Amino acid sequence: MSRRIKGKLGKNPSPEDIRSVRNQAGLKQSEACQLVYATLSAWESWEQGTRPMHPGLWELFQIKTGILHD
Repeated sequence: MSRRIKGKLGKNPSPEDIRSVRNQAGLKQSEACQLVYATLSAWESWEQGTRPMHPGLWELFQIKTGILHD
């Protein structure tokens, strides 16, 4: 069963949304980046807001964690 929280699919997620879902999933950044086949430095830049996360990777991350944003 997946949990749904506020947000939108198909848009670049905010750094706060990325961090929130990762924390809810109980993952370290190094674990989260492996789920979407990204580097740790890419993940860090997404959470810092210096680089946007692609909506497709965001959707993949939500599916793999079971924590979906509407």
